[in-house]
Amino acid sequence: MQDILECAATAARAAGAIAVENFGKVFAREKSLNNLVTQADLECESLIASMIAADFPSHKILAEERSASADPLSDKIWIIDPLDGTNNYAHGIPHFSVSIAYAQRGEVLAGVVFDPIRGELFSAARGGGAFLNGKKISVSPTPLLSQSIITTGFYYDRGELMEKTLDTIKMLFKADIRGIRRLGSAALDLSWVACGRFDGYFEYQLSPWDFAAGMLIVREAGGKCANRDGTDLKLTSKSVAVSNGKVHNDFLGIVKWEE
Repeated sequence: MQDILECAATAARAAGAIAVENFGKVFAREKSLNNLVTQADLECESLIASMIAADFPSHKILAEERSASADPLSDKIWIIDPLDGTNNYAHGIPHFSVSIAYAQRGEVLAGVVFDPIRGELFSAARGGGAFLNGKKISVSPTPLLSQSIITTGFYYDRGELMEKTLDTIKMLFKADIRGIRRLGSAALDLSWVACGRFDGYFEYQLSPWDFAAGMLIVREAGGKCANRDGTDLKLTSKSVAVSNGKVHNDFLGIVKWEE
């Protein structure tokens, strides 16, 4: 895994450099309502894919912009979000990331999330702990939901998913949580739970490239990861509810959504 992790980190930093170089001078187009893509997304994804192919030519790639239909349960597959937080990026908001994970048959074995604005590289290999710029990290020690800072995200849908998210935020405030944040990059939300900045994060609609690397980083940092129905988070899940573990039952009791 060390070679794979090094490749992921190198590719993430290289893609981050492209994103920063083009930040503030991008043209965005709509893939769908409120879902943007920029030339930087495409360039970053191409670069990451080419770097992986150079080192691991037999491996498969699942990436948001060019190969989104690949099976995440394949053997030896890389799962890539070249620019997580494109809406932020396109509007000049300096909060976005590069997410790269490596999995085998549904098990994420290595992952990195790189924040090129802050120069923060979050990384993990299964069984080896989680790290921020090479220093080991762990989830927060917050023992109570009422003392927690929770983060969330909204899918592009403006119907049931939006209404459910807003209802859940209302219930969290009724539980007297300390605060809610909505920053716009799922990969960084997960990484910030892993390093103790947030105590929990939920979002009701995501794709595997949004959370594959972050899921591993949270788990290796001592946190818990679930789907919105309360089952274990998997690459085939469509949502996330993660926490520092200590507030998990109370947190999940509020954000859980069974259909």
